[in-house]
Amino acid sequence: MDLEVLISSALTALIPAYVASFVLYAVRVVKGPTIPDRVLAVDSLGYDLAAFMVVLSILLRSPLMVVCGLALVLWVYAFDIYVAKYLEAREMGG
Repeated sequence: MDLEVLISSALTALIPAYVASFVLYAVRVVKGPTIPDRVLAVDSLGYDLAAFMVVLSILLRSPLMVVCGLALVLWVYAFDIYVAKYLEAREMGG
């Protein structure tokens, strides 16, 4: 078996796991018992989506999606910082 076919089939098998995790994170965002639970679900959803974009970029041979995934990770990280600051001090801004 060719290595490229093996990697492609393994990455294709990961797609249902990512979709299931997206659904579970979305449920946690909607039904989260507390605000930090919802923030954590949005955070996890963002990082999971970025990893999914990297998997798709490998499958589709599109290196541009890796750059988009990296930009998404940076936005999610900035979101984490702002939300943590807000939850700590209850104020937004500099």
